[in-house]
Amino acid sequence: MTASTATDEPLVLVTHGEGDLAGVTTLTLNRPRQFNALSEAMLDALQRALDAVANDDTVRVVVLAASGAAFCAGHDLKEMRAEPSLDYYRRLFNQCTRVMMTMQRMPQPVIARVHGIATAAGCQLVAMCDLAVAASAARFAVSGINVGLFCATPGVALSRNLSRKQAMEMLLTGDFIDAPTARERGLINRVVPMEKLDAEVAALCASILAKPAAAVAAGKGLFYRQLETGIEAAYQMAGQTMACNMMDDCALEGVQAFIEKRAPGWAKS
Repeated sequence: MTASTATDEPLVLVTHGEGDLAGVTTLTLNRPRQFNALSEAMLDALQRALDAVANDDTVRVVVLAASGAAFCAGHDLKEMRAEPSLDYYRRLFNQCTRVMMTMQRMPQPVIARVHGIATAAGCQLVAMCDLAVAASAARFAVSGINVGLFCATPGVALSRNLSRKQAMEMLLTGDFIDAPTARERGLINRVVPMEKLDAEVAALCASILAKPAAAVAAGKGLFYRQLETGIEAAYQMAGQTMACNMMDDCALEGVQAFIEKRAPGWAKS
């Protein structure tokens, strides 16, 4: 069962695409009155939703969205302040880290659909998604420093998206950046007017759906593994992945189709 608010509204809404977007599952953060702050219950609900879709072969792409005026305002500071113990904070941040790593390790690409603000752990969510599309009015910050809390865990994700000095500037100042700046610095992929946000996300999903699932999953896994290793080992891992990929039916068909100058006959599965 999905964790819910006091009004029995699910903390994470799960919807499945139809027609051309069959294979796309959208997970929507649903604490709009709290700007989708990541309470323990919200993290638990998101973890279970991610685990479910990660193990579902019918899901090809995951979209992470949010209800209300904001994408995510980070951790629930009121909840955090109510139980000031080192053990509690360690458990909380371990729980959050598990959610973040699940998004990276799951075989499906995860696309952030961002509107409003994405701050602290909310900005971390965006950084941990494989791709991100933002409305032009979206804003991003790792603002914990403004309340005396350096955004250390968001900094892990941020430093793997932005250059070191750009990441450090955000972490040390807590200042917001706008969506065009976030795109320029590498935090997000695309910026569109709010009224075109869903269409742009759908177009990105459709492009991925048109590719073989096995190649996408293998490529995503390799992409992150090689980033965390030295270049020589990275090339060895990449070469092994490509060799295995070339033996897959989808690659054999794709190469043959290229040679024969025709469209590949991939099944969408």
